[in-house]
Amino acid sequence: MTSARISEVTRNTKETQITVSVNLDGTGKAEFETGIGFFDHMLDQIARHGLIDIRVHAKGDLHIDDHHTVEDVGITFGQAIAQVVGDKQGIRRYGHAYVPLDESLSRAVIDLSGRPGLFYNVEYPRARIGDFDVDLVLEFFQGFVNHANATLHLDNLKGANAHHIAETIFKAFGRALRVAVEHDDRMAGIIPSTKGSL
Repeated sequence: MTSARISEVTRNTKETQITVSVNLDGTGKAEFETGIGFFDHMLDQIARHGLIDIRVHAKGDLHIDDHHTVEDVGITFGQAIAQVVGDKQGIRRYGHAYVPLDESLSRAVIDLSGRPGLFYNVEYPRARIGDFDVDLVLEFFQGFVNHANATLHLDNLKGANAHHIAETIFKAFGRALRVAVEHDDRMAGIIPSTKGSL
């Protein structure tokens, strides 16, 4: 029986105060308080489709704009994932997923490599989804990869509706992350790298 893979990270700055909790072996339970409705909806996609229990409590300088809150949630979520996977013994390490939503189709490919890198090929037909600035999707994932030390490729392959494009990106990411953090019985006690460390 493996031990529970649960972590909680708190990040406090002059711009934001954020706590993120994750359970990699959860059922997709989600609790979000960021003050940004569309962002909460996107985080819910990660939890539900990644089967990761995620709780995010964030208080940010929303009177300025949403940027600091979204970016710092990405940073803190990345730190929580890095903490909980540890040396990565026994996990798959890699994950990928394609997700459609009506006319939109996106792909996410992740490597928990120990090396941060975001390769983001997503264009939106408009700059905002409701009040949400679509540029912040990139900022969230940049914060995540920098602090999870992951390589992440996100590609929107088709799409005309900005909401659908963003949603397929978050869903595909959730599913890819789910695969990458899964236990691999054939790798039990082994770090998935020829270098012997990640």
